[in-house]
Amino acid sequence: MPRIGNKQLIRMMIQEGNEDTRACFESLGDAGRYSEAQKHYAFELIVEHGMRATARILQIPRRTLQRWCRANDIRVRRCPSWVYEWAERRRKKRRFWQYRGYG
Repeated sequence: MPRIGNKQLIRMMIQEGNEDTRACFESLGDAGRYSEAQKHYAFELIVEHGMRATARILQIPRRTLQRWCRANDIRVRRCPSWVYEWAERRRKKRRFWQYRGYG
């Protein structure tokens, strides 16, 4: 039996989570047009994950999501808030090590 590496395991878990999210999204509407409930669910995901990730998770073209946001007067940040927090931590870490002569 082949051994699964940590990266593969994490990818499989993320893929399962995305499939669950997509199934929940699809269960909110009927075949054909997207319902308002589906759009609001997508807006929640956009706020949490960002536009590109939501398009990837729901397998919907990004332009469609952008059109929905424009129609509902929803402004989307360029990237989710956690990216700014991560970048700030990274800058602090870099300054820390530069001060000690490593970089």
